[in-house]
Amino acid sequence: MPTVRVKSGHVQPVWAGHPWVYAQAIERVEGGALAGDEVAVLDPRGNLLGRGFYSPGSAIPVRVLTRSADEKIDGAFFRRRIERAIAARVSFGLPSAETTGYRLIHAEGDGLPGLIVDKFDDVLSVQFLTIGMKSREGLVLEALQEELRPRAILDRTPIGSANLEKFKPGSGVVRGSDVTELAFKERGLAYRIPIEMGQKTGYYFDQRGLRARVEELARGKSVLDAYSFVGSFAMAAARGGASDVTAVDESALALEVGAECARENGLAGKITWVKRDARLLLQEAGTKGGHDLVVVDPPRLSPTRSSRDNALLAYAKVAELGCRATKPGGFVIMCSCSAAIDMSTLTRSLATGALRANVQAFVLERHFQGADHPVSAAFPEGLYLKTLLARVEPR
Repeated sequence: MPTVRVKSGHVQPVWAGHPWVYAQAIERVEGGALAGDEVAVLDPRGNLLGRGFYSPGSAIPVRVLTRSADEKIDGAFFRRRIERAIAARVSFGLPSAETTGYRLIHAEGDGLPGLIVDKFDDVLSVQFLTIGMKSREGLVLEALQEELRPRAILDRTPIGSANLEKFKPGSGVVRGSDVTELAFKERGLAYRIPIEMGQKTGYYFDQRGLRARVEELARGKSVLDAYSFVGSFAMAAARGGASDVTAVDESALALEVGAECARENGLAGKITWVKRDARLLLQEAGTKGGHDLVVVDPPRLSPTRSSRDNALLAYAKVAELGCRATKPGGFVIMCSCSAAIDMSTLTRSLATGALRANVQAFVLERHFQGADHPVSAAFPEGLYLKTLLARVEPR
């Protein structure tokens, strides 16, 4: 088996359980490793740190799957990891009569780096994010088929990820019968998402807990759901008894789908759907007295650490607009799905935005991704979703 030897001074994180071996940590690669090959990761003394798949040219050339010298990475291996992931979800109540859509495999969080699987009732949506995992697509799909017996499996691998790893992504149904939509329930609300919608695997399950919190806070309040996608926060607020709800997004299709879902859930007429740049609507809301509860959940503004400085400016600006759009004494919810932005950085962006808006923002709660997006204690980068719930007061 080819080997990847880690430099002295870079061993500790990998030894402690971090699943990534960064390019700058590698002393040398031996044995003629090719893209997608299984490799052994060794410390400078030749001790085994783990085994994983090789991605030459990547900033993360190895993602560790096992620490064992003897465990084979074969079909049985994938079945065991999938069984473990299923059992973990069952332990905290997924699936349930109220929720049939959730993340089943969360890459590193479930010991399968390079693989994402979301479950939409009886349909699975998969993403292969590394050449190594893509090379074992048949083993993965067979294991999923055996363990879950889905009606269909869709490949939703992002083109960008495939290009970086230099493989051709799959598309559409790769196992089972044709499907035209992803139908599921979340907290009792029914959703039907057309498969042509391009957002990740099809839906954002990671904010389930925050949506429940918005529903608790919404009664009697005027609510603005900025960057709403299909309006999941808006529907939660409407069901929670908000006095009025506005959902804004630039995608006409997302708004159409959201409006149809609202009708299916008996919420028609309780939400105003607006096709517009969320930043412009936030700015306008600030000049018209604002809302009692403003949710600001923008798309990822910092995909890499190299763009972090620009992202900080962008988050501060969005935070300023969110604060301006919030009535005195109201709540603003500020979210970041950028792994390069930690909680303290997001908090600083909120503080800067509040200062520019000439208000004070008092952080009341901090939220993270849901339990179906687990994070190893040895892998802080896995905690990608951060949210601040703050009260806005005059300065």
